[in-house]
Amino acid sequence: MNTQPKDAQSSRAPALAQDLRALFGKLKRRLREQGHVGDLTPSQISVLLRLEKDGPATAAGLARAEGMRPQSIGPVIAALEGAGLVSGAPDPNDGRQTLLSLTGAFRKWAQEGRAARQDWLTRAIQARLSSQEQDELAASVELLKRLVDD
Repeated sequence: MNTQPKDAQSSRAPALAQDLRALFGKLKRRLREQGHVGDLTPSQISVLLRLEKDGPATAAGLARAEGMRPQSIGPVIAALEGAGLVSGAPDPNDGRQTLLSLTGAFRKWAQEGRAARQDWLTRAIQARLSSQEQDELAASVELLKRLVDD
């Protein structure tokens, strides 16, 4: 339960929000470093994650979902196909279109990257935080979940 006066809480919230944004940005960069993202651009990563979440899609569908112009998605897809992370096949519902899917190489790459990020974060927590601090972190995670859950 909050015991601070309401005006003290409201004046503290902007500073907390700024600190959290900066901290999560730094954490995201550190995790990205551990995940072996390599030379992929943010747009390429976003398309891969969209295909992973939503399943196969056409280039036009991806462009709409990503808020990109259809002409802009072409180079992104070409790079992903060139890297062996995405492959295309005729759309069974409309043979004039190509349905893009993730490859086994992507799935292996994603699994290895996620494992590396998990391992790094686990080791950092174990090495840098006492048992009591880990308990505090767990409580903080629950608070953060309340911020983002609907």
